Amino acid sequence: MQADTPTILITGSTGNIGSELVRQLSNSSSDLNLKAAVRSGDATNIINDNDYSKKDKARLQQVVMDFDRPETMVEGLKNVDKLFLLTPTHPKLAEFTSNLVNEAKKAGGVKHIVKLSHLRADAADDDEAAKITITSLHREAEKIIEESGILYTFFRPNFFFQNFINFYGPMIKNQSSFSLPAGNGKVSFVDVRDIASVAATVLTKDDGEEHMDKAYDVTGPESLTYADAANILSIEAGKKIGYVNISEEDARQMIKEMGMNDWHTNVLLELLRITREGYLSNISSAVEEVTGNKPISFHQFTKDHASAFR
Repeated sequence: MQADTPTILITGSTGNIGSELVRQLSNSSSDLNLKAAVRSGDATNIINDNDYSKKDKARLQQVVMDFDRPETMVEGLKNVDKLFLLTPTHPKLAEFTSNLVNEAKKAGGVKHIVKLSHLRADAADDDEAAKITITSLHREAEKIIEESGILYTFFRPNFFFQNFINFYGPMIKNQSSFSLPAGNGKVSFVDVRDIASVAATVLTKDDGEEHMDKAYDVTGPESLTYADAANILSIEAGKKIGYVNISEEDARQMIKEMGMNDWHTNVLLELLRITREGYLSNISSAVEEVTGNKPISFHQFTKDHASAFR
């Protein structure tokens, strides 16, 4: 890697957003170096497992970092100018953030932290009705960054379109329906490609001053119920796909049978509660404001991935 070229460290690089961000930045025309962080013991080889050109591979380095082991972060943070921070959904989310921010301060070179947060993280400050575990943890993590003295940008996305593939896809394929306790609540779902594009735009700005110390809600272009989504999926997949509104008790049992632990189950059910209550319906213009491109619609997403639902 070239020492005089800006270096961006991407955490969570094997997940939905992180892997897409690595792909977009690797294909970027910007002059930059990339470090993609993976957990120790993770067999993923980001460089060899993806179809990158020789030029892309030359500026991409895989580093091992564990959020709960600060000593593993030292090497990864060397010569890093900008940090994309994606922490796992975990009870220790705020602690993980603190560990990495502290090490970033010690390293001394990190000038900008771009954090992936959660829609309504700011509601944890003043709206008890919408105050739930995961948004409160993200707000706690945001405050750690705000107090660090390092410039920051927060992105607070809504539920991902890709959840319909990763979580509901097997049900849709096998049963031609999916079940959730979401009622008729509307959600401004967003494509991870747009989230990554927003992050990539800010991370590759020469100075990025217009985005410094700001927070953006990141949503799709429309607000849909899960029944609306099922109708769109039906059109693009070429088969009838139904949405079944179930009770929270039935959902808890279904999630338990899927192997999810109690903490993650409660987090998911809390999110579905505020979905039912209409807290996730607001639409933001951030994707177009930051990237200059209109956000991907759910129709386009389902058209792009129709085979995943057949």
